[in-house]
Amino acid sequence: MSKTILYARVSTTDQTLDHQKAQAEAAGFVIDEVVADHGVSGVSTTLQERPEGKRLYDKLRHGDTLVVRWVDRLGRSYQDVTDTIRHFMRQGVVVKTVINGMTFDGATQDPMQEAVRDALIAFMAATAQAQAEATKEAQRAGIAAAKADPKKYRGKKPSYDRKALGVVIDMLGRGEGASAIGKATGLSRQTVLRIKGDPVAAEEALVRWRM
Repeated sequence: MSKTILYARVSTTDQTLDHQKAQAEAAGFVIDEVVADHGVSGVSTTLQERPEGKRLYDKLRHGDTLVVRWVDRLGRSYQDVTDTIRHFMRQGVVVKTVINGMTFDGATQDPMQEAVRDALIAFMAATAQAQAEATKEAQRAGIAAAKADPKKYRGKKPSYDRKALGVVIDMLGRGEGASAIGKATGLSRQTVLRIKGDPVAAEEALVRWRM
C-alpha cells in the first residue's frame, strides 16, 4: 500500500515542524508519516548525511509520495536537490511541494512534459541555492551592522515572513508582476518591489528579526 511521507527540515531560523505539517494538511495532503531533521543545515549537509533524511532512502517505495514544504527542505545546493529529486523519481516516488503545488513524477514518457519537468527542477534547485547564499550574505551584513550600531541594527520589522519571501522570489523568477505577486501573498505592491529591487536586504531583515 502506497503512503505519503512529509519530510521536514527545521533549522534555527526555519518554521517549526508543526507549522510545516499544518501547511501540508491545509494544502490537502493526507500525511501518513512525518520524517524530520532538527537543527541541521541544508547548505553543509546533503539529505543522505542527515540522521532522518537518510531514512527516506530506505522508507520510500515505488508508488509512494514525498511531500516537502519547498525544495529547500531537501537541500540548499543545486546539485544535491536535483540529484535527490531525480533519484526518487527513478525509484517511482512522486515528489510534491506544498508551496506552489509542484509535482515531480518520473512516470511521464512524453518528451515535452519531461523537458518542462526537468527545467522546473533545475530552476527551483537554483533558486534554493541562491536563497541560501543570500541568507549567508545577509547574516554577515547583519553581524557587521550590529557591531557598528547595535541600537539601529534591527530597523523596521518586515511586513512579510520567510514563507512569503520565498513565494515572492519564486514568482519573480517566473516573470510574475508585482501586482499579481502582491495579490497572491497579501503583501503590498511596494513591498514586492522592494524585495525585487534588493532581495539580499529583504533576507537580511528577516535574519535581524529572527523570522
